[in-house]
Amino acid sequence: MRIATYNVEWFGALFDDQDQLIMNDRWSGRHNVTCAQQAQALGTVFKAIDADAVMVIEAPDQNGQRDTVMALEAFARAYDLRACKAVLGFSNDTQQEIALLYDPNKIKAVHDPIGVATGKKRTDGVPRFDEVFHIDLDVDATEDVVRFSKPPLELQVNTAKGNQFRMIGAHLKSKAPHGARSRDEVIRLSVANRRKQLAQAIWLRARIATHLEAGDSLILLGDLNDGPGLDEYENLFGRSSVEIVMGEDGANGLFDPNARAILRRRLAPIPTSSRFFLAREGRYLQALLDYVMISSDMCDKKPCWRIWHPFDDYECWRKTELREALLTASDHFPVVLDIEI
Repeated sequence: MRIATYNVEWFGALFDDQDQLIMNDRWSGRHNVTCAQQAQALGTVFKAIDADAVMVIEAPDQNGQRDTVMALEAFARAYDLRACKAVLGFSNDTQQEIALLYDPNKIKAVHDPIGVATGKKRTDGVPRFDEVFHIDLDVDATEDVVRFSKPPLELQVNTAKGNQFRMIGAHLKSKAPHGARSRDEVIRLSVANRRKQLAQAIWLRARIATHLEAGDSLILLGDLNDGPGLDEYENLFGRSSVEIVMGEDGANGLFDPNARAILRRRLAPIPTSSRFFLAREGRYLQALLDYVMISSDMCDKKPCWRIWHPFDDYECWRKTELREALLTASDHFPVVLDIEI
């Protein structure tokens, strides 16, 4: 089985209010890329991946006028994808949903959130992801109340072979200090955003621990917007979100070889899954932000990871159409897991 995660930049801008693809020369949400160019590039990438399931990060938005599931299924029909059914969890107001596009002949995926309802009060147990989480991340002895801006998507998955596993799609909040007008504001917002992101990671880790303690097979995938050494504010809190979510090695930890590589980074080259242009510096920044993590019991099912990077992956590089499509489609690249389940 092939399972992937793919952050598609401004996917929602490619659909009209009837959830149909916009295939014209109007500019898309991507710089200097038209709607038709981005849509065609995405079709090429999704067709090439040919995955049984794709966790779509920044999926088309869900609101009173627009429907994420209808938009994704319209996209799948347009490019004749095997993964032609979609499932959405809790919607959000960021225009960046988390949804799974999957092949109904291979798996059945159902939104299955767990956790306690909290309202605004602290309760025992791990809150449901559309509720609130109480935590004190600093030394002021005052609890912070945290919400997910993009609640993770929790799925119960059953395969055609009769296997079962849990899947969680996540997109943790970015640490970028948007709106800052001075150096002091940059520092203040960066620290505040990292505190919130770490709180989300701790909340997510608590849910992961619940599944692992229950003996559930688990795949956690998506954009964690973080990695060890990604910014200077990490040292204020000791660990990155990635380290928190993965946990320790062993039965209660999750495994992703790319994540392990950045933990051992030292002087060795590290994998990357995204590429952003820094206009002020006139160069590109590459980072590993996207992950597919599996529980220890799934490590004996011959898992094989691949980042479809247009410059680092040889097959992606040598196929000109695919290479150009990957660069046009998004500022992130798909991370793909092949596994025998």
